Amino acid sequence: MSSTRFRLAGATFALMLVAVAGCTTGEGVDVDGADGAGAGGVLNAAIGGEPDQLDPHKTSAYYSFQVLENVYDTLVEPDANLEMKPSLATEWTTSDDQLTWTFTLREGVKFSDGSPLTSADVVYSYTRIIDGKLNTAYKFATVKSVTAPDPTTVVVALTAPTPNLLANLGGFKGVAIVQKSNVESGEVTTKPVGSGPFAIGSYSSGDNIRLVRNDNYWGDKPKLDGVTFTFVKDPTVALQNLRGGEVQWTDNLPPQQVPALLDGDDVNVRTVPSSDYWYLALNQARKPYDDVNVRRAVAFALDREAITKAAKFGLATVNQAAIPENSAFYYEYAPYRHDPNQARQLLDQAGVSDLTMDLMVTSEYPETVTAAQVIASQLEAIGVNIKIRTLDFAQWLDEQGKGNFDSFMLGWLGNVDPDEFYYAQHHSGGTFNFHKYRNPAVDQLLDRARTETDQAARKQQYEQVAKQIVDDASYIYLYNPDVAQGWSKQVSGYEVRTDRAIRFRDVALAR
Repeated sequence: MSSTRFRLAGATFALMLVAVAGCTTGEGVDVDGADGAGAGGVLNAAIGGEPDQLDPHKTSAYYSFQVLENVYDTLVEPDANLEMKPSLATEWTTSDDQLTWTFTLREGVKFSDGSPLTSADVVYSYTRIIDGKLNTAYKFATVKSVTAPDPTTVVVALTAPTPNLLANLGGFKGVAIVQKSNVESGEVTTKPVGSGPFAIGSYSSGDNIRLVRNDNYWGDKPKLDGVTFTFVKDPTVALQNLRGGEVQWTDNLPPQQVPALLDGDDVNVRTVPSSDYWYLALNQARKPYDDVNVRRAVAFALDREAITKAAKFGLATVNQAAIPENSAFYYEYAPYRHDPNQARQLLDQAGVSDLTMDLMVTSEYPETVTAAQVIASQLEAIGVNIKIRTLDFAQWLDEQGKGNFDSFMLGWLGNVDPDEFYYAQHHSGGTFNFHKYRNPAVDQLLDRARTETDQAARKQQYEQVAKQIVDDASYIYLYNPDVAQGWSKQVSGYEVRTDRAIRFRDVALAR
């Protein structure tokens, strides 16, 4: 989702960024051991909506990435603590000036159709993103070239030191390594070919996507025969299906029931703090939302505690900035109190009265619909009439992309590096800056921070970024949600993750 871009209870989250200089080598992954395919069975997973498409470089929908996490690989990938570890690359080195990174690929890797995956596929994948200016192109802003001197070596040359390069290349499957022929045939949108633990078996639009075990997978073979992702919009139905045995896993739980489910014993339910944030955005390409006083008026009119309670039932932490408090980059800044009088004064200063504002939400994220009703009630108190427009997520994305909105509410999921919280959304050239925010000072700070190798200086720069974005009400931040997921007692080997990545490669299903 404009998300993009996602653990066990009590797990903590810290953004771990290592400025890599000299010669740094990644740790190897143990792929020895038994085939592990003995348990078998197909896991039925209920997710809240249908992917808009399955091309990892073009989708921005979280529902797509729930599936693609199990189909594709990246050069590196985050572990449970969000530290980048080897995946397709077994090790990497950097030059003394930090401008050249050399990755050594795992030998013998194959795509799910049996064809070899080599360094040429990495070059193709990254070049496709860069040249096509696709969703994650902003992650390659400092990349000068990507070359393949031999089949198992990839060299990434940079224009400036990039301390978050590993997070950019492995933070989520939007930078997955794709197969050229699969892309050029057009099948990548519905039947992608990756090198991950599972492969697409079938796709029934409006119903489900069936994955089958990839017997060509380079790692320990999955224990499951497959995973079926069923699209279940109603959280109550998803929970009923979980309790009734029709599904064995879901992340679409009714939030009001989660506290009781945590204490129950019929299914396993776990919650952990996430690296996600949810927000309200006003379209600055439309009047009067180009006036900072109007945006700040809305920010003062909102009672975030009430919004969060209604939408998440305690499964979230109110935050007026993006980065959650369990992050090393957290910046405590909360200038907006719930103050309707201050809000009305700011509207008066802007010369705005009797304002009607379109608020776009999506039924596939029910919390946006619930929150919108509370927001509408709160803004009515300052003379702003909210017209809630509820769309399915594919329509929502289309309207967002066209700029056809006054305002919208949504979230960014699965963030790892602070750059992911801010750059694509608030830089004037950002891929996801659909609300058309522009501040040259913020642009300069964002450009500098993403190449800053001194951690203390980088943290200070992102604090300046956060303060200015909040003061400008570019996004009106609401809360950081917890991740809540549930699964059957039959399921073992599953962990809830801070980044919300859904990995089933180590899961077993008792039968």
